[in-house]
Amino acid sequence: MKAIKGGEFLVREVTSDEIFITEELNEEQQMMRDAVQEFADREVLPYRERFEKKDYVFTRETMKKLGEMGFLGVSIPEQYGGIGMGFVATMLVTDYISGITGSLSTAYGAHTGIGTMPIYLYGTDAQKQKYLPDLTSGTKFGAYCLTEPEAGSDANSGKTTAKLSEDGTHYIINGQKMWISNAGFAELFIVFARIEDDKNITGFILEYDKDNPNGVTLGEEEHKLGIRASSTRQVFFTDTKIPVENMLSERGKGFKIALNSLNVGRIKLAAGCNDAQRRAITESVKYANERIQFKTPIAQFGAIQKKIADMSTRSFVSDAGIYRAAMDIEHKINELTAEGLPLVKAKLKAYEEFAIEAAILKVYVSEAVQYVTDEGVQIFGGMGFSEDTPMEAAWRDARITRIYEGTNEINRLLTVSMLLKKAMKGQLDLLGPATAVGKSLMAIPSFETPDYSVLFSEEKEMITKLKKAFLMVAGKAVQTFAMDLQNHQQLILSAAELMIEIYMAESAILKAEKLAKKEGEDKVAGQIAMAKLNLFNAVESVSKNAKEAILYFAEGDEQRMMLMGLKRFTKFTNQPNTLKLRKEIAAKVIEANAFCF
Repeated sequence: MKAIKGGEFLVREVTSDEIFITEELNEEQQMMRDAVQEFADREVLPYRERFEKKDYVFTRETMKKLGEMGFLGVSIPEQYGGIGMGFVATMLVTDYISGITGSLSTAYGAHTGIGTMPIYLYGTDAQKQKYLPDLTSGTKFGAYCLTEPEAGSDANSGKTTAKLSEDGTHYIINGQKMWISNAGFAELFIVFARIEDDKNITGFILEYDKDNPNGVTLGEEEHKLGIRASSTRQVFFTDTKIPVENMLSERGKGFKIALNSLNVGRIKLAAGCNDAQRRAITESVKYANERIQFKTPIAQFGAIQKKIADMSTRSFVSDAGIYRAAMDIEHKINELTAEGLPLVKAKLKAYEEFAIEAAILKVYVSEAVQYVTDEGVQIFGGMGFSEDTPMEAAWRDARITRIYEGTNEINRLLTVSMLLKKAMKGQLDLLGPATAVGKSLMAIPSFETPDYSVLFSEEKEMITKLKKAFLMVAGKAVQTFAMDLQNHQQLILSAAELMIEIYMAESAILKAEKLAKKEGEDKVAGQIAMAKLNLFNAVESVSKNAKEAILYFAEGDEQRMMLMGLKRFTKFTNQPNTLKLRKEIAAKVIEANAFCF
């Protein structure tokens, strides 16, 4: 089956046969998932308090154990010391190693992602042979020095300089980096600096030895709201020498390295928020079943059941989207390598191809984990605010996920800009479908009563209509503002919200449909209920955001016509009974005394 294009979900129907769900993991993937989960329960869970006490040494020790188990090199080929598994397996490890503490999640993500991948994806073979075996085994740890006091989201504006030495053997680095994860125990730094007056920054590999610091000075550990045992420091460079052979890729290619590292980093961050949701729900429902008020477990109260249902739904939807995109990326890699493209280039192209989906997932799942942990605190009540229970730490750890790997605001803007760039390059036909939707607004709608007897027939039709709503809004926005659209950020944010809701709602519907075909509707009633509940919420969000957009750029008869079209695109024939759906979902979780989907 030919791999779907990135962003193409907006302009064509996707079937459940085309998506991957975690219930289809092969034996090797299941073994990897189970091994990571067992490691987390044995080596991390009993020591959660040490992470909260800012025990950076313990974080490093745990990372070393991960290296010994092979978990630091899942995606790296065997020739460089890794295991060489596919992208889905990489996501599984990131997912299940990250659920107990954000401190380890951040250390793991920084090391295996932005600390290792730039060398694997852009390094020479000599650089890979020299550095990757140590990084995959946990003999050495990596850090990524990009952010500066005046260079955050605008990563290419960094002031750190690199000057070629007089004898031409070294680059001399001067500057300052901040918010550097793993800085306190890293031995390899990926450093970005500007050579002379180059337009773009350049990447370098710096070996760091604390006994021979080579002009490198580390700031004190930052005291953070969450991820407390994740080492975060400033890094100062004073005439630091880096051999010329340690330039990463080519001069001026650093910005491209940074951007492409973030493409894969964003979807891995989404995976890194996934198990945290499952564990927070399980902790919450266990407490709700045990906590007695008015002679009744609070899990029996409708207000608590609503929270459990909404938390579970966000987790289910997150999982559906994450592994759908993960397998799309894996399929794309396989397709490109089958065509003769070298593996590294195939991976780069695949990550770039699905950069839109990666940004969508980063936004949705980071906000889902914040919601889930916040509601977890609420279910625990006063105890949720106490360090004696795990929920307050989970809530604090979740907060950073909306900021790093690009803030959620930046990622929302990126989803739309990347989509429009694909359209302008001819990689995706948006104009044709948008024009067709515009013409359809003039047509008389059908008043026939459709047959919705087949599971999800109406829901899938609703997904199609939501895509039309997006195309209507996006098409008119581009027509109205053209190249000036980038200066209308609130409008872009509204359009991005439509994209996010459509992708995630479709992922959940297709996952539930695939499960129903596989196991029977009765056995997956909870998953069906969550997919329906989420779709209802998505429709409400699309209606609100699309209406705001239309009121912003349309007037008079055109505005009235578009608002009528929006009403048509967001109208259910059979409104779902959301209160009943929540009761169904909550009942299953409460009975299982755990997140059971």
